[in-house]
Amino acid sequence: MREKKAGLFDLDGVILDTEGYYSLFWSEMGRLFYPDVLDFSNRIKGKTLKELLTSYFPDKNQAKVIVDKITEFESQMSYNFIAGLPEFIEDLRRQGVKLAIVTSSNNMKMENVYWACPELKEWFDTIVTADKITHSKPHPECYLLAAEELGVSPDECWVFEDSFSGLEAGRSAGMTVVGLATTNPSGAIQDKADIIIPNFTGLTYERLVNKFVR
Repeated sequence: MREKKAGLFDLDGVILDTEGYYSLFWSEMGRLFYPDVLDFSNRIKGKTLKELLTSYFPDKNQAKVIVDKITEFESQMSYNFIAGLPEFIEDLRRQGVKLAIVTSSNNMKMENVYWACPELKEWFDTIVTADKITHSKPHPECYLLAAEELGVSPDECWVFEDSFSGLEAGRSAGMTVVGLATTNPSGAIQDKADIIIPNFTGLTYERLVNKFVR
């Protein structure tokens, strides 16, 4: 295995324990606007808000309702770290690993995140948001851009993801994928990741490297 020089982290469900909030929000939007689609919240995971509005809410009045609702929702939401995340990040930084956030969230949402978790700007070397890309996950563009901004090759990167679309994006980018069973059960993502972890509790750079040593 080639030495890993960078860790690329999805945001919701990986850094922040927020995926459940979004599932509730989008399930409610599905009930309001797409009552015949039973799995609406799962269907749209990994999509940028812009793509969601284009694909599902092309009517301007509907789009305004969605934007207003999610803006208010995100301004009041709790932003707690996934278990073990701060300690793992600090360990990676001590090992000289470059770090990136790679998220489908837009800059407006990220302002709420930075207010709640200002340390993210100190921990991460670059942050790729929806406003930087053209194609959302499962397209690999976001992860390839993060690697480029960090000055590393794709095979030198770990991707930390929880959603189906994010896991696929990491794989398509040619990176080593660590799946977090925070949003989906481990059995549902076991064929989409190189290894699976429940959270970051007790995980270190050395232990992660050893997981790949056969």
